[in-house]
Amino acid sequence: MSITIDPVATAGLVSREVRDGSRDGTPTKIAVARRTYDAEQSDLWQAVTSPERIPRWFMPVSGDLSVGGRYQLEGNAGGLVERCDAPESFAVTWEFGGGVSWVEVSLTPADGGTTLELLHESPVDPDFWTQYGPGAVGVGWDLGLLGLGLHLATGATMDPKESEAWALSPEGVEFARHASAGWADAAIADGDDADAARAAGERTLAFYTTPAPTPEA
Repeated sequence: MSITIDPVATAGLVSREVRDGSRDGTPTKIAVARRTYDAEQSDLWQAVTSPERIPRWFMPVSGDLSVGGRYQLEGNAGGLVERCDAPESFAVTWEFGGGVSWVEVSLTPADGGTTLELLHESPVDPDFWTQYGPGAVGVGWDLGLLGLGLHLATGATMDPKESEAWALSPEGVEFARHASAGWADAAIADGDDADAARAAGERTLAFYTTPAPTPEA
C-alpha cells in the first residue's frame, strides 16, 4: 500500500517521555511512546501479538510467542517473552547487537479507541546517549507505530521496500525530523542539556534518513 499521510500531524500523534530507571543496580534510560488508535482493544491486541499480523505492519517474526518462549524479528532483535496479560500488556527482552534491553507494551481503553503505551528500557551507555539520545530507539518505534496505524486504518499489509523508500522521501524525512525533535524535547524535560539534546536529535535524524551505501560492483 502507498503511504499517504501528513508527516507533521502524524508525528504529533505520539506523546514522548524519557525517564531514569535502574535494573539490578545498573542505571537505565526509559523511552516512553504513547499513541491512541481508533481501534477496539481486542483488535489492537491481536495486531501487536499475532504472528500472522505483526509482519503486516512491522517485520516478520518467528519463534514461540508464549510466555517463556523466544522470538526473533527477521534481521533485527530477538528475545524472551517474559510476561503476557492479555489483552492488556506484555513484556519482552530486546536482544540486539550483543546488548539486552527491555520492551513493555500496555493497552488501555480511551475515548474513541485504545491507547498503546510502549516502554523501551536500556542500560545507559554515556557515549551513545550523548551521540544519539533517546531518539536512537524512539524514532524507530515512531516508524513502527506509524505502520501500525496505517494497518489498523486500512487492514492493508505494509510493503517493506515501499516503507524503506518512503522513509527516505521528503515526507519520510519530515516525519523523522519531527519525531527526532520530539525525543530531544523529552530528553530536555528529563534534565538533559538543551543544546546537547538537540544536537543528538540531529544526529539521530541523519542516521534514519541517510541512504545506506551502495555496495561496489
